[in-house]
Amino acid sequence: MKTRTSREIQVGRIKIGGQNPIAVQSMAATRTQDLEGTLRQIRILEGAGADLIRIALDSQKDVEALRKLRQETDAVLVVDLQESYRLAEELAPLVQKIRYNPGHLHHHEKQKSKKDKVAWIVEQASRHGCALRVGVNCGSIDPEWLERFPDNDEEAIVQSALEHCRILDDLGFKNYLVSLKDSDPAKVISINRRFHSLRPDVPIHLGVTEAGLPPEGIIKTRVAFEQLVSQGIGDTIRVSLTVPFEQKGDEIKVGREILKDIEEGRFRSVPDFGDKKLNIISCPSCSRVENEKFVELAIQVKEMAQYAKEHAITIAVMGCRVNGPGETDGADLGLWCAPTYVNLKKKEEQIGTFSYEEILPRLKVELDRLILTRASNH
Repeated sequence: MKTRTSREIQVGRIKIGGQNPIAVQSMAATRTQDLEGTLRQIRILEGAGADLIRIALDSQKDVEALRKLRQETDAVLVVDLQESYRLAEELAPLVQKIRYNPGHLHHHEKQKSKKDKVAWIVEQASRHGCALRVGVNCGSIDPEWLERFPDNDEEAIVQSALEHCRILDDLGFKNYLVSLKDSDPAKVISINRRFHSLRPDVPIHLGVTEAGLPPEGIIKTRVAFEQLVSQGIGDTIRVSLTVPFEQKGDEIKVGREILKDIEEGRFRSVPDFGDKKLNIISCPSCSRVENEKFVELAIQVKEMAQYAKEHAITIAVMGCRVNGPGETDGADLGLWCAPTYVNLKKKEEQIGTFSYEEILPRLKVELDRLILTRASNH
């Protein structure tokens, strides 16, 4: 493996970057206000060997829940600000790292500059010794960069990350890392290689977002990690799998297995994730999932669609309102799951909303139509 060139940052008792071991993390799958369930998730992940554990907060009630959780655990916690960056003031004393998304930040307090909003987050983080993660996600890219690169979302992702690095550097804040994520392992490889070539000093958190169900989700993640980590790119990782809540520890175990294989030179042959086969992507079961039936639905979609495995069709199954709408836009057929219904889409076109009982047969109808349409066009 090539030597990593990133600087070292401090996340609670964990050092990330430099020549420190690559840290492995995951995310609690339950709603944060479910204190018993979330504490159990933390215990499961700790038992599996997680270095960091991420939870999502979206309201004042979530903050109150976090205060209670903090009394029950000394785990190194990362909080996801989602669309509520102002909560950072109350969260910073309770966690070791705060993750913000430039795309989400764009949509709030538009009268303020990006630098002013980031400066406010930095002030809270600095006061309490928190690290920051700039989390750029394919489904929620800063619209300003999408406008500049309408035909190149990879460049939009990279430039958004670079912009926020410049902002943090100008503010004199160095205790940060970045993540650049997509559901396509080839894109993950491309955008992280490009970012690293431009900012080799910045620690990187690696992940293939919405990797999906095992074993395909593991294979996709392995593809990206093998090609990046072996080149000295990546200082902390997350394996994002669609698994039942009680199995979230599998993300940690799989992550450590992949790292061990890379370290010992065991690289595996992998299928081509280009444009030749059926590709089903689904997000990990995290605390933003609004109905646990989503996991069962993802499994059912995979089983139902096997008859189309030789067709170059992407089906996306997303579990939340935060990233679901955007991350289904690029799929041939997309499902994003609300608490009581599922939105069915064809690319960006909304086909309709269906109950969890109705959605599978309707998805099959649309899949059959798509196959026939493509066959007639050839």
